[in-house]
Amino acid sequence: MNCQEIIEQLYELSSEKYKVNVVKMGIPESCSIGVSSHDLKKLARKIGKSNCLADELWNTEYHEAKLLAVFIYDYHIMTYQKIESLIFTVDSWDLCNFLCKNLIIKVKGYENFISHWVKSEKTYVKRAGFVLIGSHIIYDSNISEKTMINYLSYIIEYSNDSRIYVKKAIVYALKEIGKKDFYYNEKAILVSYELIQSSNKDQQWVGRNALKELENLVAAKGRTRLISRKSKMGKE
Repeated sequence: MNCQEIIEQLYELSSEKYKVNVVKMGIPESCSIGVSSHDLKKLARKIGKSNCLADELWNTEYHEAKLLAVFIYDYHIMTYQKIESLIFTVDSWDLCNFLCKNLIIKVKGYENFISHWVKSEKTYVKRAGFVLIGSHIIYDSNISEKTMINYLSYIIEYSNDSRIYVKKAIVYALKEIGKKDFYYNEKAILVSYELIQSSNKDQQWVGRNALKELENLVAAKGRTRLISRKSKMGKE
């Protein structure tokens, strides 16, 4: 299939229900087709890996075509330059998360992006830096204490940001640090209180929103990470 044939296939898979959801996320209706992630994955398996075709899909105006491109890119041959060129063209929080969690996290050495991206002036580049922090902690059980402390310092230093999509990603990163174990839960809670006591209202917001979950985490049998006390497993 070529790019145009894939777009036609996406329209055949479209659903008004999914399109409404996409538009609610702030994606212009003219750029929305309305295809579920499940159907995108199935289509990606049918197409196979092709970075050239993925580039064509990414460069269309369609949100779902960009999501599909993420599945089609072969992470084994992705360069740092290519990853940066993609993240700098992201135009929504949904695409930012999708790109980070389904492609960038698989690229060897992706951690090297974090220290640069968390200080970016571009909304979705900075968001990506903090999304990657959370994802790194979830997927790497051997992450070093030095790295964890660095991540906490990034949260303290760069959380004075008024942009909601950045603040929410910082909260996500802080909560994932606190879910690693009780040792880091305590550290994340201390950072939350430090932010709450800050004179900066955006840091206060981050601290308060992270603390809501951090102070309600418990250990659960068979789980390596802490979970919410309010969850089904947390109540057992």
